[in-house]
Amino acid sequence: MKFVINRDVFSDAVSFAVRLLPQRPAMPILGGVRIEATADGVVLSSFDFESSARTQVAADVETEGVVLVSGRLLSDIASKLPQREVRIEDDGQKVTIRCGSANFSLARMPLEEYPTVPTVQGRTGVVEGKAFSEAIGQVAISASREDVTPVITGVQLEAADTTLTLIATDRYRVSVRSVQWDAGTETDPVTSLVPARTLVEVGRTFGSADRIEITLSEPGDRQQIAFSTADRTVTSLLIKGNYPPVRRLFPEAVDHHAVVSTSELVDATRRVQLVLDAEAAIRYTFSEGQVQLEAIGSEQAQASETIDCVLDGDDIVLSIKPQLLIDGINATHSEFVRIAFTRSESSNKPGPMLIRGQTSRDDAEATDFKYLLQPNLLLR
Repeated sequence: MKFVINRDVFSDAVSFAVRLLPQRPAMPILGGVRIEATADGVVLSSFDFESSARTQVAADVETEGVVLVSGRLLSDIASKLPQREVRIEDDGQKVTIRCGSANFSLARMPLEEYPTVPTVQGRTGVVEGKAFSEAIGQVAISASREDVTPVITGVQLEAADTTLTLIATDRYRVSVRSVQWDAGTETDPVTSLVPARTLVEVGRTFGSADRIEITLSEPGDRQQIAFSTADRTVTSLLIKGNYPPVRRLFPEAVDHHAVVSTSELVDATRRVQLVLDAEAAIRYTFSEGQVQLEAIGSEQAQASETIDCVLDGDDIVLSIKPQLLIDGINATHSEFVRIAFTRSESSNKPGPMLIRGQTSRDDAEATDFKYLLQPNLLLR
């Protein structure tokens, strides 16, 4: 194998190929990147049995061939190469990388032991890249990071008719966002539970793409999903299990609500939070014309601040963990936020808070994103 490639093209391709590699692979071979030179260009790919990444880039290929090398080492080298064309050659014993006066030799990993990178066939739909990337960023914040219950470490994708809905929860909060979905004549509902970590990388990588093809494999023992653009593909094994029916937690309508400036509420929360211990809550008093924030920390440290708000309904006092509130408010991507207060069956505690973005202080039109904070985090 022997080829010459543009330095930036090579560095970008390697960075994409290694992005989903595990920090501590179950087997050393799974930390490798497969490099294949063909008449059509160079293909770089990685696979750890759970997820895969594949990209094809243009190169001047003199000799076709395929090798497997350490992904992390290749990434470190590619990111530090000088701005010269890169020459890569495999002599059967080692892989040589030359760029300007810089020379590197990499050991070949046993290609025959490397698993075959999967291809996913099944129902395919198309989403707009920017909208899908934004939706992932808004929703994935609510996915659980605890592997004790794997089913809620993923993001549920629900496709039906012309809408793809993303849902995530960690039991304490729920995020929901819908985007336009085009699957042609296939309009029957279909769901996929995708690991949140993989989906976040998809959002980061494909956010600038005009369109992303999403392919759901046919039902079987190892159901997978693939996200593809013109020259890049990411696949992921789906999480097995039944996702909790969290959609029913959202109320049809809520009359009791407050409208607050997003930046003012976030900034005030961060300032008042300074005196608190990590797991402590801030006391929010919503009343006509204002919301007051109060916190009592350790060593008798205290903080308070008042900001403007528009309240529709009775005064209400809630204690909320600040970071969870900030996450939801920031995810609305809007100048103003509407915080709706629901009722619970118990008179001793309030119902969930429903947070949505709003285009202006007086305009009731809400954005597509919804964020629900559950009652067990809201204390009187």
